[in-house]
Amino acid sequence: MDLTNDSYVILISTKSSTERYYREKSGWLKVWTRGRKFRATAEQVLNHVLPALAGIKPNVTIKVEHRETS
Repeated sequence: MDLTNDSYVILISTKSSTERYYREKSGWLKVWTRGRKFRATAEQVLNHVLPALAGIKPNVTIKVEHRETS
């Protein structure tokens, strides 16, 4: 089982939207609810994940899914 950063998808959800973050060979990628894709640094991913984990942002949930990489 692969347990590297490449094998996880981070889902950040609010009432009306869900953002997905995952790692590719060239770096992190953020996918918005409507499918738009943006490059993200590891620091940007942490800046979105940590406030939700700390409970600072109400009504935001985080889910991490494992995926098999090719």
